[in-house]
Amino acid sequence: MYLIEPIRNGEYIADGAVNLAMQVYVNQNIFLDEDILLPYYCKPKIEIGRFQNTAVELNQDYVDDNNIKVVRRDTGGGAVYVDEGAVNVCCILEQDTSIYGDFQRFYRPAIEALHNLGATDVIQSGRNDLALNGKKVSGAAMTVINKRIYGGYSLLLDVDYEAMVKSLNPNRKKIESKGIQSVRARVGNIRDSLSPEYQNITIQDFKDLIITQLMGIDDIKDAKRYELTDEDWAGIDQLVAEKYDNWEWNYGRSPRYEYNRNDRFACGTIDISLSIAGNRIEGCSIFGDFFGQGDIKDVEDQLIGTRMVKSDLLDCLNNIDLNFYFGKVTAEELVTLILS
Repeated sequence: MYLIEPIRNGEYIADGAVNLAMQVYVNQNIFLDEDILLPYYCKPKIEIGRFQNTAVELNQDYVDDNNIKVVRRDTGGGAVYVDEGAVNVCCILEQDTSIYGDFQRFYRPAIEALHNLGATDVIQSGRNDLALNGKKVSGAAMTVINKRIYGGYSLLLDVDYEAMVKSLNPNRKKIESKGIQSVRARVGNIRDSLSPEYQNITIQDFKDLIITQLMGIDDIKDAKRYELTDEDWAGIDQLVAEKYDNWEWNYGRSPRYEYNRNDRFACGTIDISLSIAGNRIEGCSIFGDFFGQGDIKDVEDQLIGTRMVKSDLLDCLNNIDLNFYFGKVTAEELVTLILS
């Protein structure tokens, strides 16, 4: 088994978009006639399923304020939050493809590794999760690409659960308090169950310990590595720029949806109905009891095609004499209404 890590010019890369691009690049271009292990940890990241609507899965204000990377993956499933408190164990398996779909066999090395580190109560739960004392500490997925199994799972050492809840906000306007209790009730951490000598372990050391356990070696220095070349990194950089760190892929591919917002301002009540396609405004209708002088259709037409991004919406509305069309209202107030 080969180990490939996101290390470039001696520096560990903890960018979630780069990490995903690296996995995809390796899967498409690197064939070593052996299994490949691609573990990593990263700065706060939300990974969106291929067919999900980014706009309704996230609390975008919280994501922006906390510099959380948003990346859309190529496979389905739901939105997942990870940060420096989780090790993501990805792999490409070609020696025994009969393991496909057998999550019990797929998870067996991870369970043994965690047991060896003291977390002896870790068990497989359901079809593709690991649980510890009744709480989920891992979820797995796998698919077949290029006649090889591409799969992985996260091991939750101690992620920021509050950030997990506040950043993942399915369906606009929903109450979050119920969700935060639910997540804390069913998602756990591995750290508290590790042996005493590992209680204060860093995420780097935890990653290395998991690697040595999975590869059956005594020291991380003994791992058989494939070092990514400059050519490999050029291919990864291209994937990052064109896809995994690109707004069009991460947000613009969101499916069409419609919604309505209304609120009262100094000028009166404003009611906005929007049709969104590709996370851009496709249709807009504005009503209310405000005393504007202009034809409100001018504002509606101006908004068509604008990305659902705060800065873009502000740029659009700041180019309009809003007092002429609405009365006393600011672009900031209207953008807050649209994105609420």
